Amino acid sequence: MNMNKKDWLKRVEGHRDRLRERFLRHGIASFTDSDIIELLLTFGTPRQDCKERARALLKRFGSLSGVLEASIEELQEVKGVGPKNAMALKFVHEVARRFLRQRILERSYVQCARDVVEYLWHSLSFKDREFFIGLYLDTSNRIIEVLELFSGTLDRTAVYPREVVKTALDKKAKSIILVHNHPSGRIEPSTSDLQTTKKVMLGAMALDIRVLDHIIIGGPGDYFSFEENGIMERLRLEVVTLFHEKR
Repeated sequence: MNMNKKDWLKRVEGHRDRLRERFLRHGIASFTDSDIIELLLTFGTPRQDCKERARALLKRFGSLSGVLEASIEELQEVKGVGPKNAMALKFVHEVARRFLRQRILERSYVQCARDVVEYLWHSLSFKDREFFIGLYLDTSNRIIEVLELFSGTLDRTAVYPREVVKTALDKKAKSIILVHNHPSGRIEPSTSDLQTTKKVMLGAMALDIRVLDHIIIGGPGDYFSFEENGIMERLRLEVVTLFHEKR
């Protein structure tokens, strides 16, 4: 039996009401990735059935994170997804990014290291090229600023240590945390990563600025900390020796 438009709209609205009620009662844990995307799509097209579009987006981009990281142009390549749908998805993604960023600013890095890593995963783990980030901290290890300093290709970024240190001076920072992503997903530091860290540390030492860590972001939830793996201490000893040799 064919369903008239009025009955069809009633069914769609009833389904959405049930999704909203389920969220209010049980929270996001009760939702599949498809449910989440479907509900987000409804913000852009409130009177259309978005279930199949949500499934198509998941099939194209592989995961909820992949959908949210996709560009507006890429999202609209999926059948049925228009500018309003794509805007709703990207708006939520950018709100989450801003929330995570604001949660770490002016807090002690020692107390919010996990928050910092979560923010970096959200910002970097799905990028298709390398980005180099500087976290600048004050004398109490509070985070002053998080800045994207350089970007590059799939596997390489040109990093200028002088600029990293100059920015620290401009921000009146007393310490720096270096961060970059590996789009390949591998988190092991390269020889170039080690050399870059040493060069920044050497320049920073001359100005009494400390480099606390270098973090490499791989896939979601995957990272490598130089400090946690004992590399920073070794590099500090090497840099101290180089610094005194140059004087």
